[in-house]
Amino acid sequence: MLAFAERTMSEVLTAYLAERGVSPQLWYAVKLLGQRETATARTALTRDLEGSPGMDAESVRALLARLEREGIIDGDNEIELTETGRTLLLDLREYVADSPTAQLLLGLDAEDLDTTVRTLRVVVDEASKLLAAGM
Repeated sequence: MLAFAERTMSEVLTAYLAERGVSPQLWYAVKLLGQRETATARTALTRDLEGSPGMDAESVRALLARLEREGIIDGDNEIELTETGRTLLLDLREYVADSPTAQLLLGLDAEDLDTTVRTLRVVVDEASKLLAAGM
């Protein structure tokens, strides 16, 4: 059920982002950089992006090159959002907050959502431990 819910919500968000000409990969990369208070090592960012759906080493290189060309990110070994990138992040956050996926969650009980988030965090943490242990 979790996989079906994730896939369905991802499809809705992907279609919504496409209306703005934004790929989910671009949204994720900008959001990921925006969550960090300082510049991010290129190797760490590349590793994080390669671990996301639909991304591999080649597509990550292409995405980062595009973001650099468009003036969204800057840096060689340490990457950070430019002013243009920070503006894009704020615009996209506002846009996504109004998305159909966000609207779907509005009708749910706040306590149920909190429980779901806590449960999913535990699942992710435990799965990460298994992966780190070489499973």
